[in-house]
Amino acid sequence: MKAYHAVVSLFVLFMSFGAASNSDYNMRKGVTDISQNVYQLHMTIFLICCVIGVIVFAVMFWALIHHRKSKGAIAAQFHESTKVEILWTAIPFIILVVMAIPATKTLIAMEDASKADLTIKVTGSQWKWHYEYMSHDVDFYSVLSTPREQMNDQAEKGEHYLLEVDRALVIPTGKKVRFLMTSDDVIHSWWVPDFAVKKDANPGFINEAWTKVNEVGIYRGQCAELCGKDHGFMPIVVDARSPEEFELWLTEAKKEKQQQAEASAALLDKTLTKEELMAVGEQVYMGYCAACHQPTGLGLPGVFPAMKGSALVQGDLKPHIDILLNGRPGTAMQAFGKQLSIKQIAGVITYKRNSWGNNTGEVIQPSQIQAEVDANKEKEQ
Repeated sequence: MKAYHAVVSLFVLFMSFGAASNSDYNMRKGVTDISQNVYQLHMTIFLICCVIGVIVFAVMFWALIHHRKSKGAIAAQFHESTKVEILWTAIPFIILVVMAIPATKTLIAMEDASKADLTIKVTGSQWKWHYEYMSHDVDFYSVLSTPREQMNDQAEKGEHYLLEVDRALVIPTGKKVRFLMTSDDVIHSWWVPDFAVKKDANPGFINEAWTKVNEVGIYRGQCAELCGKDHGFMPIVVDARSPEEFELWLTEAKKEKQQQAEASAALLDKTLTKEELMAVGEQVYMGYCAACHQPTGLGLPGVFPAMKGSALVQGDLKPHIDILLNGRPGTAMQAFGKQLSIKQIAGVITYKRNSWGNNTGEVIQPSQIQAEVDANKEKEQ
């Protein structure tokens, strides 16, 4: 009868184990071999811990019931027993070795970024990601695209609230993709649960990670390191495509970059209207500046300066262009020279100098921005 109860108990335990594996509260299996190995390792260790718990508590309660004082039991004195001490040292040691072998194999595999088919440099910036496809002339910034109305509870939140970007990282399935992680400012952490990849991006250092995605799809993650005011607004979206579709996308991305360069060159001989620049500038400001300086231009006193009535915004144009292009070291003000086109920079400066009552009347042209870019290059040389 006792044996029957033991069998039933173990059966219930294994059934619970199977149910837990499909629970929404459990670790994801993921879409890579590594993520599935991590999942299986997690479930194996979990099962071992459950079995140990059942055995320990079963022995403990059995001892409490059958060796209680009311039955006249006398406690055994075996604390000086060498055999018992060897036994309760050897058994945990063997259990730890059994657990350590698969864990070590998985950890070694996770760190082996060699023989990659594609290398992508991932740079964290407050609060966006920059992706650069090494050996390919393709790079871009990936920025949160959730409408600000949703963040301010002025609109219904979407399905992928705070987990959507303007440009997703595109990678091929069935190929080993190596990531080189670094940062422009503070410590970030690039984390995609479905890949079992979570690696810190440290300023001044390069960390490595890799993935090999088995299934086509969209996979989402977040920055997993507290990196400042908008840490919660720094999502990651990865678009895994078949190798053929990836090659097509790569070709189109190269063409797009070439077209952007040609479009910027064509702008040097054009005079854009104030209305066009204000429209572009408002879009850029809301996407890149409003998080710190606020949509109202009032900033955050003591933290981020106001644009409304700012001496910089209303004063000489050159310092205003310089801080947009090169940022301000030692502060949260980033350099936007590589993030924005000359049209976007001209637009956002025009917008700042003609909004919130500033009304300078100035219209900044892309050619003026390009002149400052060229001047900075000459200084660097």
